[in-house]
Amino acid sequence: MLKDKTALVTGSTSGIGLGIAHGLAAQGANVILHGFGDPAAMDRLKDEFAERYGVRVRYDGADMRWPEAIEAMMAGALAEFGCIDLLINNAGVQHVAPVDEFPVEQWDAILAINLTAVFHTTRLALPAMKSRGFGRIVNIASAHALVASPYKSAYVAAKHGVAGLTKSVALEVAEAGITVNAVAPGYVRTPLIDAQIPDTAKARGISVEAVVRDVLLAVQPTKKFVTVEQVAALTCFLCSDDAASITGAVLPVDGGWTAH
Repeated sequence: MLKDKTALVTGSTSGIGLGIAHGLAAQGANVILHGFGDPAAMDRLKDEFAERYGVRVRYDGADMRWPEAIEAMMAGALAEFGCIDLLINNAGVQHVAPVDEFPVEQWDAILAINLTAVFHTTRLALPAMKSRGFGRIVNIASAHALVASPYKSAYVAAKHGVAGLTKSVALEVAEAGITVNAVAPGYVRTPLIDAQIPDTAKARGISVEAVVRDVLLAVQPTKKFVTVEQVAALTCFLCSDDAASITGAVLPVDGGWTAH
């Protein structure tokens, strides 16, 4: 159980991040929700968590492209809760295009949100974790942290970077009661995946149906999408005391994709 622990889950207003936030709150953790959303909808989401799980809930809409926004989010969370015990770096964006046609602004945004933001949240969460002698950092990477696909140069570069950052930080804090791991999901049917299917179809010159059948699920031997609940379950386990000896790992949840 994670009672009296506080979790920050970036990108947690939908998809994988929302599933992880539900999983942690169900185990008693206070939750800091993060992401873009209508203010009224975010108030309803906060109320839902508080009423359903009996935990304290905070929301922040920081734009993860900007270090000053991340610093403000972290400062507010630390002021309210004293420590972020469980840091789940999940926020991410994607763009699909050939590298010689890849928009520079998309490259910059993907690297900033998917990789550089992980550095900023980590560096700002660690002092309080060290002072308490406990911390769990779980970076939601991707199977693309381990293998590549065409037309996803920025995303693959960022996720490979997340894998390297995970390992490096894990070694630095190994004696401080802090673990740092990455979860590497295969294709999960989330809004992020749905948004890239038309772009992939355009880049490859094939139909949307063919993208799902011949591109996405073709690489997963199970021929099934990974579920949000499966990713959340592993993430919650990595936050537990039972996972205290797992650190510096990049753990696939990918239907066998990276076993090829």
